[in-house]
Amino acid sequence: MAAMPTLNAQQASPNQNTTTQQTSKPKARPTQAFPQPRVQPTQATPANNNPGQIKGITDNPGHRKAGDNNPGHRKPANDNRDNYAEAVRRYRHERHDHDWWKQHYVVIVLVGGGYYYQDSGYWYPAWGYDPNYERYDYDGPIYTYGNLLPDQVIVNVQNALKALGYYAGDVNGSLGVNTRNALTAYQQDYGLDPTGVVDEATVRALGLI
Repeated sequence: MAAMPTLNAQQASPNQNTTTQQTSKPKARPTQAFPQPRVQPTQATPANNNPGQIKGITDNPGHRKAGDNNPGHRKPANDNRDNYAEAVRRYRHERHDHDWWKQHYVVIVLVGGGYYYQDSGYWYPAWGYDPNYERYDYDGPIYTYGNLLPDQVIVNVQNALKALGYYAGDVNGSLGVNTRNALTAYQQDYGLDPTGVVDEATVRALGLI
């Protein structure tokens, strides 16, 4: 079950201002009893989960300036390359038994034909956790959000790519060759790093978060 975070921004009413004067200091200026917070919420609008309205979404939702819908901006792609490279670096592509995995990672799940462990917002194959379940269509990091399992994330990505005309295969939650090819084509068209995998910038650009 996906747990969609909500953001409730509370601000002081502009009518709730009080003016204080100090007789000993004539230079005193009026003050507000409820000053505005110094740090504003970074995402005050709900996430856009309609893949039919994707092309107007920039790949960095933190920048919502008017007219900033040009996917040619390359800086988010570079930032994503660094983020994905870090995810690859953290990948423990080595075999360990059940006890070792349990000692090192809290979240380990069985999805399809293999076990995955979660680390820093990505799912990774847990090689050796159970030798009877080691079938992976993609051997690498898969970005996750909203407490979704890797196959659930991939289903959402496949649906979004299908709605945009990039993917014509089955919506099966498998990051197979056809899905990766569709991802690569989408990433190239939208100025993202063409990794062909589910990374954070691609999920954001698709409007899934």
